[in-house]
Amino acid sequence: MSAASPEVKAVEVPFEFRHSCWFCGEPYATYFTFPPAQSSRYELDRHIVLDCPHPTLAIQTCNECCAIASKARCASIFQVKQFVKGALIKQYRKDLAIGINWTPQSLAESEFEHGNFAGFQRSAWFMYEVAKARVNYQAWPIIVDGIQIQDTEIHTEFLFDDVYYPSISDAVKHYAKTFALDEHYFSAVLQHMWQVTGGINLADVSSSTFAKAVRFCRLLVGSTPDERKRAFKALTR
Repeated sequence: MSAASPEVKAVEVPFEFRHSCWFCGEPYATYFTFPPAQSSRYELDRHIVLDCPHPTLAIQTCNECCAIASKARCASIFQVKQFVKGALIKQYRKDLAIGINWTPQSLAESEFEHGNFAGFQRSAWFMYEVAKARVNYQAWPIIVDGIQIQDTEIHTEFLFDDVYYPSISDAVKHYAKTFALDEHYFSAVLQHMWQVTGGINLADVSSSTFAKAVRFCRLLVGSTPDERKRAFKALTR
């Protein structure tokens, strides 16, 4: 790796991942260095990474993930990974929504063979699976000079409908956008439903409770604030 210097540590890459982006699994095209050099545009923010628990690393990545990662203000490469995952979910929201609204069978039976939707019928499920694979991708362990760098971050991943979200808040935002739900109302409904089941920390919410909250809030799409307020009051009785 010609871009490496004595201060930058190249990450050991397992043979089967030698052509893969560390963040999403797509073919890699470049390297992302973290923490960034102080001479970069991060210079004014370099205090954020003064306590980085690992040496400066060069991670192979695709151009898209590298561009996203370059915008992160994080303290470790593992925090950057979560930032990239969240950004990919936002970027591919419409593609991920295909898996929420359709199945391969329903697409095949959609009668979109002709007209403007024919292309959608042919490629929709493929686009969904590509987006899901990138979001769900599990990066290989970071090993430098034969020593694995431990990920000490507290992760709060949430699995729902076969998609791993970096946190429950990312899932809430995604479904609120997908179904045009009021995000704060959705969060309040979800919090209440989880508490009713005995749950305390929303980060530990179950997928069944999340699904129930989505169904409840979808019934109120297009309702007025007063109507949502009355519905919530009835829910909490």
